[in-house]
Amino acid sequence: MNYKVPVIPGDGIGPEIIAEGKKVLEAAADKHSFSLDWIEYLLGAEHYLKTGELVSEETLKSLGKYKAIYLGAIGDPRVKPGVLEKGVLLSMRFYFDQYVNLRPVKLLEGIWTPLKDKGPKDIDFVVVRENTEDMYIGLGGRAKSGKSHADFEVIRTLYNIKFGLDVETDSAEIGYQIGEVSREGSSRVIKYAFDLAMKRRKQLASVDKANVLSDIYGFWREVFLDVARSYPEVKYDFNFVDAITMWFVKNPEWFDVVVAPNMFGDIITDLGAMIQGGLGLAPGANLNPEGTSMFEPIHGSAPKYRGMNKVNPIATIWAGAMLLEHLGQQEASRDVITAIERNLREGKIKTYDLGGKSTTSQVGDEISRLVRSS
Repeated sequence: MNYKVPVIPGDGIGPEIIAEGKKVLEAAADKHSFSLDWIEYLLGAEHYLKTGELVSEETLKSLGKYKAIYLGAIGDPRVKPGVLEKGVLLSMRFYFDQYVNLRPVKLLEGIWTPLKDKGPKDIDFVVVRENTEDMYIGLGGRAKSGKSHADFEVIRTLYNIKFGLDVETDSAEIGYQIGEVSREGSSRVIKYAFDLAMKRRKQLASVDKANVLSDIYGFWREVFLDVARSYPEVKYDFNFVDAITMWFVKNPEWFDVVVAPNMFGDIITDLGAMIQGGLGLAPGANLNPEGTSMFEPIHGSAPKYRGMNKVNPIATIWAGAMLLEHLGQQEASRDVITAIERNLREGKIKTYDLGGKSTTSQVGDEISRLVRSS
């Protein structure tokens, strides 16, 4: 079996960590008798600064031919914050309708957590974040004193929305942002979370802020309850976002699968990354189960470390394991994760963030060796 996989090395440390991810995935492919053909797409800061283009329709159509994309990192201090993230990352998420952001929060043996008296048996859950709606639809603006009008449009695979906003204010200037959740968008990601809970411990926690933002997140709860009727075996509860950040720290063992709207999911997954040992150990997937998905570490491009062969590639390697599982290579994926766990447990080859002195490439070499020898 041969798989063609687009690769976007991206900016900063992206090319270095992607190189190690590819190395490990190729070791797993050799062991399990399949092959990976990498197709490189040079999107990111260099491409933008050279051409003025973020990502073209032609490029998106080309990427859409494939089942999985492997991404390093996007972001560069030479480009205004948000331009690359919105113009490349969000464009791909929306274009490919990658409506699930999947984040395993799992503490591996050999890794320190800032949570006192907690260990690997206590921290092992998954966050399912809705990935295309909420406050991240990118609609907003500013209005100065007096009267003004703005028109907005949301175009999605599932639906289209048009907003017309009349503003009259005596404030010197205001800023505003529009968020929305739809029944279609909410129900499909909540259903994905229930299906995942059925495969795990049949336990699901929902996140919202329905006590204050009742129109948007009260609606989220209504949709959740509608979906829940089809899953009588799954135990569920509701959590306000501020409360769940407390419980993640105090009692992470309470959680198995967590589902959240886009903005709150973004916030709590960074907390999840820290309780599992740091951003260098945190992989993520942007999924369209019926289309093109994308796999990446959740950390940024860390431009100050570019070219130093210093940073931790494990989040990228772990994201690669998720990519292999998505392609149907479950045994190869398990071997990669087992090799990561063994590397961390033995603690001989590790980067500075884990208290070691090894290089990025040395970690990749070691995990590749462990994949082959398992």
